[in-house]
Amino acid sequence: MAVQVTLRTKPVSRDEWRERLLFLAFLGPNVLLFAIFTYWPLVYNVYLSFVSWNFIRPEKRWVGLANYTRVLGDAQFHLIFMNTVVFTVASVGLTLLIGLGLALLINQPLHGRNGVRAIVFSPVILSGAAIGVVWVYIFDPRYGLLSEILGFIGIRSPNWLLDPAWAMSALIIVYVWKNLGYSVVIFLAGLQGIPRELYEAARVDGASVWARFWHVTLPGLSPVLFFLSVTSILACFQAFDIIKVMTNGGPVNATNTLIFHLYELGFVAFNAGRAGVVAVVLFLLMLILTVIQIRFLEGRVHYE
Repeated sequence: MAVQVTLRTKPVSRDEWRERLLFLAFLGPNVLLFAIFTYWPLVYNVYLSFVSWNFIRPEKRWVGLANYTRVLGDAQFHLIFMNTVVFTVASVGLTLLIGLGLALLINQPLHGRNGVRAIVFSPVILSGAAIGVVWVYIFDPRYGLLSEILGFIGIRSPNWLLDPAWAMSALIIVYVWKNLGYSVVIFLAGLQGIPRELYEAARVDGASVWARFWHVTLPGLSPVLFFLSVTSILACFQAFDIIKVMTNGGPVNATNTLIFHLYELGFVAFNAGRAGVVAVVLFLLMLILTVIQIRFLEGRVHYE
């Protein structure tokens, strides 16, 4: 004899409906803004990478993979891609290394360290374009401040911004100087969050200064290092204002990066299709690097 079981769902009460509507009221505008200003431009950019359009004529001509073939097969694009890699690796590496060193120094009980923190952090809040203008004069090989300092010790200043061998180095110096304060402040917060008891226990065990740094400080800073590495790499890929003001991508594409090449193709040459290809490559590159960092670095992060 078969037994029929009837499942009865509990009716949704008025209070539950009110909570759901309140949830949608708070969530809906944010989802809508993300869809309009983030997701839709991303999808539309992928579409533009398959068409030929100059931003002016109303019709867009479908060209398929022709834009990808033209851009990715260009030797200039390969140079620009390597410039982006060099700029990112050098800028992020120096920012994290020098930032950690300064944070360790400022974290010591020294007089005037609050003033040092303010001085180190101040370039972060300044405009990149304004900083670029100031450093153009500092790098001037004839009358610049750096030329005077090098001349005082008997070294002739190179033509920093017009020599392809030195232009990228000049950009890296300025970019590190501008963003160093941010990493210092984050490192300081991480250092002050490490329990003092761990250092005391390490001293009792006879650990040297280097051993305490390697086995206590670095593991304690691993969440900070992970956060800074991800955000710094993404920020480097999008660095534009300093490059535009100081070198305009030159000389001879020596400082041209993917984001600047995107600007040149889209807003100087008015070629939306090829600019879309560069944007897609830049997006995929940032996505892949972020996934790799999360996949292989997050597992080594100590959150306790």
